[in-house]
Amino acid sequence: MSVHGAVAPPSAPPVRLSPAGRDPSGPELTGPDLTGPAAARPARAHPGPGRQGEGQARPGPESPRQARPGAGDPIPSRPAPKRPAAPRTASRRRRGLGAAMAALTAAGLASSPAWAQEGPFAAGSQAESWGLAGEEKARFSARVVDVLCELTGDCPQDCGAGRRQLGLLREADGALVLAAKNGQPLFTGAGLDLLAWCGQMVEVDGLMVGDPQTAPARVFQVQLIRGAETDGFVKADRWTQAWGERYPDLADLPGPWFRKDPRVMALVERDGWLGLGLETDARFLEEWFP
Repeated sequence: MSVHGAVAPPSAPPVRLSPAGRDPSGPELTGPDLTGPAAARPARAHPGPGRQGEGQARPGPESPRQARPGAGDPIPSRPAPKRPAAPRTASRRRRGLGAAMAALTAAGLASSPAWAQEGPFAAGSQAESWGLAGEEKARFSARVVDVLCELTGDCPQDCGAGRRQLGLLREADGALVLAAKNGQPLFTGAGLDLLAWCGQMVEVDGLMVGDPQTAPARVFQVQLIRGAETDGFVKADRWTQAWGERYPDLADLPGPWFRKDPRVMALVERDGWLGLGLETDARFLEEWFP
């Protein structure tokens, strides 16, 4: 028999091999005759095409070296090098300040209950719950009024033509309800949705918001509105449409409306993001967004 060019004598007895790491008292394997110079050469493991372990040498106490990964073995990936953090610029600090103020506003309105409570005007309400603090569904009839006119007697035509805060003088009890929000999930009020009914009776459906134990006055979020002589409700979501009609060149630009509105930008430039002056803004940004 020829092994690597060496000829073994035909009379040599077969050699019995025990797999490395197995109990010597167990069954042994009968191997080929290896008695020539090639016997001193260590066997090299070659991975075979069969199942895992077939045609491969098993690591034992005398062979701690592990086999190299085969073609099907996963290659461990090295972690990507960390990039140095970019220095904060003034624009990034301003964006961070805007995000912080939005988060604080949301935290102030949010409450643990995610459903509207049943209040004295909840009968027949179709309003959707927003999970706001102390929210109650409310559907009632009221007259659309200029709030400043009701409080001071200063009453311009057309309820201020969009420049005044509007309210609802509730028919049932004469309460002046501040309509502070429309039905859009944005920073949008209800003035433009109510303006068409200035001085008229309407029926509104929405949410009374505010914890009566901590808030001196609650506000109303209008979701649906209809005139006294009309049959169907309409959604109170006209704000962004009206803004786009007023600023058509800005409507298609990316970002929410309040980051593009010239009126908002003028106020920020004059009074700062906090509305307390540019010096206060600078100190706040330095302390909170270094």
